[in-house]
Amino acid sequence: MSLAPQDLFPHLAGWVANLDDVFPGRPIKDSVYLFAVLEVGHVLSLAVLGGASILLNLRLIGVGLKDEPASEIHRNMRGWMWAGVIGIIITGLLIGSANGERLYTSGAFSAKMVGLLAGLILTIGVTLPAARSDGQLSLGARLAGLVGVATFLLAIYVFLAAKLSNPGLWHVITAGALIVLFAARGRTRIAYVGGMMALVAIHQVLTHIVYKADDYAHLDPVNKAFAWGFVAVILAVGAVSAIRAGKGEQEGSFVVKALAFAAILVWVMTAAAGRWLAFA
Repeated sequence: MSLAPQDLFPHLAGWVANLDDVFPGRPIKDSVYLFAVLEVGHVLSLAVLGGASILLNLRLIGVGLKDEPASEIHRNMRGWMWAGVIGIIITGLLIGSANGERLYTSGAFSAKMVGLLAGLILTIGVTLPAARSDGQLSLGARLAGLVGVATFLLAIYVFLAAKLSNPGLWHVITAGALIVLFAARGRTRIAYVGGMMALVAIHQVLTHIVYKADDYAHLDPVNKAFAWGFVAVILAVGAVSAIRAGKGEQEGSFVVKALAFAAILVWVMTAAAGRWLAFA
């Protein structure tokens, strides 16, 4: 099942087809350099917004700049985050006006837009208020977290439905694995590394030795099974690490750490979906 914008909003086909014939789409499309400049600006804006959000969320998880209170990092990052929001909106609209028909048929674009919405909800509704209050969540922030996580799960579903680009979800799994690696401590980290290395080794043997590269009838089920296996291990160890890290700390409950973890992954997924636009 395809979830590209053309499948969700078929009545907009005529309007989308006309976008690059009117202002501002036409001058952008006709320019030799303007479209490329906007693309660079869009990527930089996403990097600024996502990077600032990830830095704050890592602090809420208990990784990274632990010597600084979350509220101090919030004060330093807040301006950059809003600059990133404004930048991606402006450049995104201008790029879309010149490249509307291509994006209209892309399932990865749908995943990127839903992921972007989830990222903004989690960042503005959860990360900023939680960091401002050094890890405490109000009722409004908890509700925003619930909506943000639900939107994130919807973005993953849309990404999975995007043919040829859904392998990009391995970027999200890898990011989650690395976050948990840094968050885990002591024997938990050792067991986690050993378990993940064993899974990776078995996966490589099955997909490169046991089954041939073109044996999709076996490779697809194997890849899907191992993807779910990696996710299960990452979530389990991440939950254990978050619970242990929260004991005896005033800053950051398990809920805060879990939402911060989701906020980081949603930005990775949004970037991955944008990377895979060329394939779907």
